[in-house]
Amino acid sequence: MYRMFKHIADKIVAFIALLALSPIFLICCVLLGIFNKNGLKGVFFIQPRPGENERVFKLFKFKTMTDERDEYGNLLPDEQRLTWVGRIIRKTSIDEIPQLLNILKGEMSFIGPRPLLLEYLPLYSDEQRRRHDVRPGISGWAQVNGRNAISWEKKFELDVWYVDHQSFWLDLKILFLTLIKVLKAEGISGENVATMEKFKGSQHSTIKTSN
Repeated sequence: MYRMFKHIADKIVAFIALLALSPIFLICCVLLGIFNKNGLKGVFFIQPRPGENERVFKLFKFKTMTDERDEYGNLLPDEQRLTWVGRIIRKTSIDEIPQLLNILKGEMSFIGPRPLLLEYLPLYSDEQRRRHDVRPGISGWAQVNGRNAISWEKKFELDVWYVDHQSFWLDLKILFLTLIKVLKAEGISGENVATMEKFKGSQHSTIKTSN
């Protein structure tokens, strides 16, 4: 019952929030189009991600990095491609605003495990895979307990805990803690990197291989 109520409430709040934040949305589009040096292609980051029950959808975010490459055609490290505008947008979590569109489409929720890369799917253990039993969210239990500053294993443990304890009051608590985290700009980066090191599988993960 709560999941149905949450789904409807998510869409209503997302619509209102998108209208209220439209000035910021437009300003970011202009700034990113200029400083990412790629016009409209430099505004949005669009990438396929696994959602509820591992159904794939296209995630929308503001693009905070350029597409600059080295002499061999390889993308430069994240910290070198992160512009000052992108750094501010990332630090204030404004880059998440386009995900309101994902919520309106029914692909995401405000609160839930973060949707990660498709390439991680074969690396999850059976327990870690349970994070896909609910809609992914803009913020979640792992985000308010460390975000990118904690290990992948701890992050997945928190995600699964949320799946088993999802409730209105827990979501309200996560929303409140998220606002505090955003104001303090805590846990945005992993150690020695601009974002977070890629997940390479846990020691106890069951890795599937194709025959």
